[in-house]
Amino acid sequence: MGYLSIKQWAADDRPREKLVSKGVSSLSDAELLGILLGSGLQNLSAVELGRNILSLAGNNLSNLGRMGIAELTQTKGIGQAKAITIMAALELGKRRKLGDAPQQDQICSSAAAYEYCQSFLTGLQHEEFWVVFLNTANKVLGHNKVSQGGVSGTVMDIRLILKKALELLASSLVIAHNHPSGNLQPSKQDEQITQKLKQAAAQMDIKLLDHLIVTDHGYYSFSDEGLI
Repeated sequence: MGYLSIKQWAADDRPREKLVSKGVSSLSDAELLGILLGSGLQNLSAVELGRNILSLAGNNLSNLGRMGIAELTQTKGIGQAKAITIMAALELGKRRKLGDAPQQDQICSSAAAYEYCQSFLTGLQHEEFWVVFLNTANKVLGHNKVSQGGVSGTVMDIRLILKKALELLASSLVIAHNHPSGNLQPSKQDEQITQKLKQAAAQMDIKLLDHLIVTDHGYYSFSDEGLI
């Protein structure tokens, strides 16, 4: 049997028609990518091209979200325009997840803090440092990125954190940063920063509840380990 383009597929198998008739959740990752790509190559449909991209990412959407233009264009048939389309779609998904994070979540454990921070600290190739501000009932008042660094580190300004905490009338804080390497062990610098912020915040009657190190596969809690 020769090659069939998507237009020659049965109507129920075509990604766009399938989305309309069965809903977007019925589509596979490759089919969703096929819709984004719009077209494939000679003898290679957009869906098959999507499968090739997923294969490059180890069939893992988190890995795909970390890939840049140079990596995506390694796949035959993916030029800069299609790479940008994929990156933009994945970034929108990430922002939607971040926007959906309830601003009145109550954080009373390291697990709850990790769940809250996952939306903005996973899937990154560089380090970022975030702070979650809480009221007296441990309900979230807001969260802010306070610094962004390279692959191996970032610098946190304690003054900026406390300034924002005072503006929000926060009673406590949870700080979190990611380790792109996947290593969950804190560095000496991580330990020093934690103690400095804890002491500075205490001078303003603000409590540092926890410091999380976040990776795509888990977290390390300073509080759970008795380091705060």
